[in-house]
Amino acid sequence: MIRSLALALTVLLCPFATAGAMEIERVVSPGGIEAWLVEEPSIPVVVMEVAWKGGTATDPADKTGLANMVSGLLDEGAGDLASAEFQERLDDVAAKMSFSAESDYFTGSLTTLADRRDEAFDLFSLAITEPRFDEEAVERIRAQIETIVSRNRDSPDWIAANAWYKTALGDHPYALANEGTPESIPRIARADLQDFAARVFARDNMKIAVVGPVSAAELGTLLDRTFGALPEKADIPAIPDVEIAPDGQVMVVVRDFPQSVVIFGLQGLSRDDPDFIPAFVMNYVLGGGSFSSRLMEEVREKRGLAYSIGTYLHPLDHAAMIFGQVGTKNERVGETLAIVRKEMARMAKEGIGEEELTDAKTFLTGSYPLRFTSNRSIANQLLGIQLEDLGIDYVERRNAMIEAVTQEDIARVAKRLLKPENMLVAIVGKPDLSPDSGLPEKDDMAPASPPHPGGMPN
Repeated sequence: MIRSLALALTVLLCPFATAGAMEIERVVSPGGIEAWLVEEPSIPVVVMEVAWKGGTATDPADKTGLANMVSGLLDEGAGDLASAEFQERLDDVAAKMSFSAESDYFTGSLTTLADRRDEAFDLFSLAITEPRFDEEAVERIRAQIETIVSRNRDSPDWIAANAWYKTALGDHPYALANEGTPESIPRIARADLQDFAARVFARDNMKIAVVGPVSAAELGTLLDRTFGALPEKADIPAIPDVEIAPDGQVMVVVRDFPQSVVIFGLQGLSRDDPDFIPAFVMNYVLGGGSFSSRLMEEVREKRGLAYSIGTYLHPLDHAAMIFGQVGTKNERVGETLAIVRKEMARMAKEGIGEEELTDAKTFLTGSYPLRFTSNRSIANQLLGIQLEDLGIDYVERRNAMIEAVTQEDIARVAKRLLKPENMLVAIVGKPDLSPDSGLPEKDDMAPASPPHPGGMPN
């Protein structure tokens, strides 16, 4: 326990060099496995982040929650080690291992003290190449997931997100249940878990980032030991591209809550769109800049309608959205949404001012080094850059790209994206639906089906 606590404190508290001072090295193992490495000898912690293409969107429609269940089971026994023994071995080497399933990717994380590195990497290899999926562990994790799914049905944030996704994306895999449904979870058998691992964990769909006191030569050996036994090619289904339905619906899921949760959204931009960086800056001014944003100023500061309101860009591999969320009194929902629409329309018509652009650039460039303050945060950033195919020099180029954004760029992107008449809105609560509320009459609203588990925007 003492060694594990020391490991956690080291990862959290040790500052790292600024982003611009990092040297990111592309390492290719003797067996042809590639990883990005930041060698940092002064901090005795090695962090590895891994992602495989093939997340929850690849779940069979009748077995949604499969990828999520696999993520909860990989450290519950592998090889000749049952669950308790596997966890004991992790504790013995003071290592932390975790897995998660997102819409497009399945990710794994390993943190270990440098002097126990080889043993920790061997355990990670065992988890992904020889998972046991023992009956006791499967049923225990299944019960935990069923509890989470049941609890989600009482969460207004979760219900609103699911109503939004269902209307925006229809029957696309992104709108299905990330964590599963009461009907799908019992259908997932051990053979399904084994099949997922065999299809997804391969070498051709894998990205790896490593940070810590390890040389390129040492990492090459570790990569082959850890991943060399994986199949060469993955077998994952193709996911179709989809755009957000542009019909401007307002959906209400009536629940007896003291205030309403509102999620609103529009079609966004893919990460490789040339306008993405201008859109990123634009969103900061609109609703992404916390207390600096227009929406926060108009909704909270001037009118006190909500404690907070925010917007963000959410690009996936096959869809892209601009999301916003706000919680407000039931009787003020219509007024709040009217302000959101007004501010979107104003930005689409007028763009932003020179001072707003300067302030946005100052914050977005100045805060970037804060994403590189520990081995873990650096590894996460390196993995994300690889997944988005931004290039190994992106850290060096990123701030210059933001500085190059002009008012004309913002005006162009705002006209392209901010179309309040197309905005899809999901409301959970008991909003005022009177003729003076600013919301559509009840009969004009999209019918809200019973809430079902699905993906929250991340």
